[in-house]
Amino acid sequence: MAIYMNSHQNGTSRTRSTRHSRRHQAPMSEINVTPMVDVMLVLLIVFMVAAPLLTVGVPVNLPKTGAKPLTGDNEPLAITVKADGKVFLQDTAIETSNLVSKLRAISATGYEERIYVRGDKDVAYGDVADVVARINAAGFSKVALVTDLKSGQGNK
Repeated sequence: MAIYMNSHQNGTSRTRSTRHSRRHQAPMSEINVTPMVDVMLVLLIVFMVAAPLLTVGVPVNLPKTGAKPLTGDNEPLAITVKADGKVFLQDTAIETSNLVSKLRAISATGYEERIYVRGDKDVAYGDVADVVARINAAGFSKVALVTDLKSGQGNK
């Protein structure tokens, strides 16, 4: 019995038992997903707020009118005529002579929505009319001219 007491007094049996129990414990392999979910929700909100701001277009000085804005569900196809006479299909510069072939290729993909023409207020009327005529020649009959609201007028 003195040996038993002696082993308890110097702590050898206690040390062996704790070492032995540590070896048999499984490593903790659980992943805490709460911080990851928090980050993903914050990113989702940021992208939902930022997505409408990412619509990039060719900068053009639009004329002001009192017309009401048109509403639509799909991404519009926009053709822009800048003050220097350059024509853009969406954001890509295009030669006026290639406009009909590009629009026919788009038409072949099934696009039947309205085409928006954005003309700088300083561009010659004939340049915008030429672009509209080319759009009609490509087979599109739904054409809209884009303008800004005059100051002092709102949506009524």
